[in-house]
Amino acid sequence: MTISKSLIAPLLISLLVLHLAESYQKVITTKVESPSPSPSPSPSPQKIDCDDACDTRCQLSSRPHLCKRACGTCCARCDCVPPGTSGNYDACPCYANMTTHGGKHKCP
Repeated sequence: MTISKSLIAPLLISLLVLHLAESYQKVITTKVESPSPSPSPSPSPQKIDCDDACDTRCQLSSRPHLCKRACGTCCARCDCVPPGTSGNYDACPCYANMTTHGGKHKCP
């Protein structure tokens, strides 16, 4: 009788551990297989060619190299350049709101 009692306890514990392991595996499998309600990936916005956009923007500048350097920085940060050679800041608010440490418009 003592032998059977000493064998039953480990057997029951083993069965309990096995049952818990199978339950855990089912939970993991269910979580992996069920689709998550994530939003559908939106198409990535197209990057503009900052060099061409800034060449156009700075073509009439009296200091073209300085203009292109500043425009390139602004374009890289905002991913947009207003149309035309000056003004039109409403087309690109990020570009319009960027300022220097002195509070002047950074972007030409």
